[in-house]
Amino acid sequence: MLAIPVVIGVSIIVFSLVRLIPGDPARAMAGVNATPDFIEAIRVRHALDQPIPVQYARFVVRFLQGDLGNSIFSGRPVTTEIGERFPRTLILATIALVIATTLGVTAGIISATRRNSLFDNASMLVALVGVAAPVFWMALMLQLLFAVQLRMLPATGIGTIRHLVLPSITLGTASAALMARITRSSMLDVLRQDFITTARAKGLDERLVIYKHALKNALIPVVTVLGLQFGILLGGAVLTETVFAWPGVGRLLVDAILRRDYPVVQGTVMLLALLFVLINLVVDIIYAFLDPRIHYLSGRGE
Repeated sequence: MLAIPVVIGVSIIVFSLVRLIPGDPARAMAGVNATPDFIEAIRVRHALDQPIPVQYARFVVRFLQGDLGNSIFSGRPVTTEIGERFPRTLILATIALVIATTLGVTAGIISATRRNSLFDNASMLVALVGVAAPVFWMALMLQLLFAVQLRMLPATGIGTIRHLVLPSITLGTASAALMARITRSSMLDVLRQDFITTARAKGLDERLVIYKHALKNALIPVVTVLGLQFGILLGGAVLTETVFAWPGVGRLLVDAILRRDYPVVQGTVMLLALLFVLINLVVDIIYAFLDPRIHYLSGRGE
């Protein structure tokens, strides 16, 4: 139920901020040499002459009907524009998430089981740099090294699997660093619990203690971060797609903002917001499988 006010709030914020962008979209559509009558006709055609509350009501009604309007510049339905580009962003974000999960969780587990070792200190230092490094800087450095200096991978564009390597690594680096730190912290907390001490006292193999008893209990905060990061990767692909000229939803959003293409901006942001809410809902459901106590507590209304 909390998803409903979140989506409503996002729609209001997006609708308001888009209209605070300087510039007249009707004049931008009409061109530099357009006459005032032609500009006014465009404004009427797209309901830009209506009061803001009326425009918002029209937007909500059409959104509930699955109609995000037409692009001001291309004239095509916004759903078509997004539908053509979203699969590319989804592929990029999915590969980045796989990279982030594999590297982050593995590094976090090893660091927790070898606390204060050389690997622990080195991996946490790398994770700190990964979290702090701006996405666009990381993208440019990877392009400079692997595309310009070594000539191993293409710098921009799409077409082959090789075009996915640099963008996915760039997009997944910060998430991998964050997940490594979260996994390490969560594992250290679980390894201090009494049931871990009891399991070791019973003579269980250390790998069984780590991967069967400790890891499952340590996964709850990791799953939280995993779900949030997937939503962030979908929305955060804007910079990555721009630097690597990847024609996904992020690039579509940037172009729409620069052109004052209101329907595309609103539709794209609303889609990303809905996906974020849906991902969080799935994460909440997964909690019940990882820790039955959460399911039982919620059943008692606690």
